[in-house]
Amino acid sequence: MSKENYSAKGSLLPWVTAIAMFIQSLDATILNTSLPVIARDMHYSPTEMQSVIVSYTLTLALFIPLSGWLSDKFGSRSMFMLAVSLFVSGSLFCALSASLPALILSRILQAIGASMMVPIARLAILYQYPRSELLKTMNFITLFGLLGIVVGPSLGGFLSDNLSWHWIFLVNIPIGIIGILMAYRIMPDFKHEVGKFDFTGLVLFSLALIFVTLVMELISTGLLQWPMISGGFFLSGLLFLLYYRHFKRTEKPIIDLGLLRIRTLKIGLLGSLITRLGIGGLPMLMPLMLQAGFGYSASVSGLLLLPSALANVAVKTQVVRIIRSFGYKTVLISNTIFLGIVLIFLGFVGKETPLPFYIILMIFYGIATSIQLSAMNTITISDLDDDTASGGNTMLVIMQQLSISFGVSVAGLVLSFYQSDAFGLPLTGAFHYTFFTLAVMTILSSLTFTKLRRGDGNA
Repeated sequence: MSKENYSAKGSLLPWVTAIAMFIQSLDATILNTSLPVIARDMHYSPTEMQSVIVSYTLTLALFIPLSGWLSDKFGSRSMFMLAVSLFVSGSLFCALSASLPALILSRILQAIGASMMVPIARLAILYQYPRSELLKTMNFITLFGLLGIVVGPSLGGFLSDNLSWHWIFLVNIPIGIIGILMAYRIMPDFKHEVGKFDFTGLVLFSLALIFVTLVMELISTGLLQWPMISGGFFLSGLLFLLYYRHFKRTEKPIIDLGLLRIRTLKIGLLGSLITRLGIGGLPMLMPLMLQAGFGYSASVSGLLLLPSALANVAVKTQVVRIIRSFGYKTVLISNTIFLGIVLIFLGFVGKETPLPFYIILMIFYGIATSIQLSAMNTITISDLDDDTASGGNTMLVIMQQLSISFGVSVAGLVLSFYQSDAFGLPLTGAFHYTFFTLAVMTILSSLTFTKLRRGDGNA
């Protein structure tokens, strides 16, 4: 199938990618609200259950760099079906786990599949579709990822309270099976020439990702002291330097850093990372503030996130028109500043704030986030061709994964800072100042997008 005349069957390919995005983002968020229930059922303390999240995140960091090479070598359809099969199998084993070690091993199997699902599905989109269709297609796909993030916490709490925690994993199975069947019928089996497998590069780059991810995950739980934080970042930086030296000497490196010469790719990657440092922690901060700070129930706090999901759905039909009317540069700069303003307003809410005010803020947040993610993802890959699509797509997935961990960790670190003895703020005051700080970071991140040119992404 050519890009200029793809078939009706090929036009359904975004649905396969959307399923992968939804199931991965749902699984990443649905577990958080259920961990205390799992800990109680398995007779562990809640802090010991953090290893379930950390093992999953580290496995993602290890295998994501491998996804593009495997897809090009063995075919996108074959590897995607294998990835989803591993994810579904891991989900089943998680539901059957009777001990913490068994659950950790099952989550690792899940993560191996998850590390390949979305990168391979999105790579197939890049190979299948002309660049003029990317904005509309990526806009559609991003919606399902956002829905999974927003629905996950409330669904996890509901299933754990009304059925059992096992169901938070069992819900993945029918969705995954649908994805496998659709991929078998719809997804082309794209293959491209690859060089000799860069094992040394994979080890260096993945270890660097693992160290930085581990440090950020543990920072968010307050389990590390500053000497350990500094040591972890030093090791990660050293490994990245060793990888850069290896990259300069290798003909076909696992991650081609030379792609950063593509200006829109570089700006998009940097902008995605910096912007999410500010907004990435909100899905964690809002329920925490509403429950721990204001005394709302888990059900109510979860429901208050749903308006953002509905707003995402509503605005998706207009995102393409908005970006094409004003251009990527104008949209990304103004929308990033608007997100910062929403965070400022969240810094003023209190226990007596009427619920409709929360709902209005969540609607604005959902609209702005929907536009932001669609624009950032699309501008990042807008200038890639068939030769650079695999490497650029892998770099985008890595940056997204890092930014998610960084966003949550930075939010947790800022909150802990304002709760420390140096400030001595009450819990509600610490939340307010945390939102103010993240708002400033978000507004300043808009400067990254000033490097874009007026015509960037308009193809």
